[in-house]
Amino acid sequence: MIYPTSRAVYCVAAAAPVALALGVIFPAGWALILLWIVLIVVLIVADALLTPGIRTETLAVEVPGTVAIGQRIDPTPPASARTRFAVEAEGPLTPAPDGGFVAARRGRANLGRIWARRHGPLGLAWRQKSRRLDQPVIIAPDLGPVREQGMRQYLRSSQMGERMRLESGDGSEFQALTDFQPGMERRTIDWKASARHISLLAREYRTERANSIVLAVDAGRAMSDPLDGVPRIDRAVSAALLTAFVGLRSGDRVRLFSFGARPQADSGTITGAKGFARLQQAASAIDYTQEESNYTLSLITLDGRLHQRSLIILFTEFTDPTAAELMVAAARRMLKRHRVLFVLFEDNELIDLQRARPEQADDVVRSNVASVLLRERRIVIERLRRLGIDVIEARHDALPLALVEHYLRLRMRA
Repeated sequence: MIYPTSRAVYCVAAAAPVALALGVIFPAGWALILLWIVLIVVLIVADALLTPGIRTETLAVEVPGTVAIGQRIDPTPPASARTRFAVEAEGPLTPAPDGGFVAARRGRANLGRIWARRHGPLGLAWRQKSRRLDQPVIIAPDLGPVREQGMRQYLRSSQMGERMRLESGDGSEFQALTDFQPGMERRTIDWKASARHISLLAREYRTERANSIVLAVDAGRAMSDPLDGVPRIDRAVSAALLTAFVGLRSGDRVRLFSFGARPQADSGTITGAKGFARLQQAASAIDYTQEESNYTLSLITLDGRLHQRSLIILFTEFTDPTAAELMVAAARRMLKRHRVLFVLFEDNELIDLQRARPEQADDVVRSNVASVLLRERRIVIERLRRLGIDVIEARHDALPLALVEHYLRLRMRA
């Protein structure tokens, strides 16, 4: 399509004061202004005809399918002296000052349409062409620094001779009957065999060759609150993807699941290091919500989708006793079939309020409230541990590596 440039508009607009002056001095002279406008229109058409057309190949863009938070992308082709490009972007992409876009937060963006404009040699006409792109861009957390440290930890564990596969342990594959010993779980007792042999016998299980790991991310209201400037859910997704990366490299089967008031994203079971890209795509579908988490519905749904004993790594946060009770009840049901690991971030704000030196009466109130909340939190964590649930609580900067180390220890346990 053809559009006049700003230069052409200025040339036509400049005729207005001239026409006014001629109308006052020489009333019949206004017709000369019409001739000037006609001349400008003719020059615009001639300029457009002299401008080479824009080929469809020129509107092709190349952007990576996955980018990290904070990374800059420039989907437009290189501009020239006479050609300009513009791209319409939807989602968590913000325009950069020097052109292109910056990935502002995790999620899914979309490049909707690209425009190209080329002006003629006279600078009076634009030739414009557009093309629909509909190209998705997945914005994932930046895992570069922590992934490098996690792989060093993984390689160190392997090089020191610590086996990543165990023959006996917490699995679902029956191996043999053995005498029940103090410290064994009661669920391993084989009552029928014990009655036949008049001796208490227990089933010994073999750890599966490929363990099943489920990374369940709570996307409810409490996880959307910021922690040191970044939402908890983003930090949880980063730690989950790092653990998934190590798990896939170790040969385990990994699944990413998220929930809020209802189940959200579910990647399905993924194997092999090449499947990590699919996990990143599933992670980008985890949205921020302001609804309370429904542990009962979500964990029952997850349990129904799992067909073997798995390690459930649950990233969550609780802020009141009622939510904690529902969480503990749902976790107790999951323990019947699976092993459960809770991952919690230390609440730095509450700790700082508790430790801060009071200077006013309000500071004393804040410190007391923070102490009560932290005490309730410790009570819930202790209840989870007494149920047989592992709990990791660490600072947000130390938690990813702490989770990877704990995961590797669980794999090496007999």
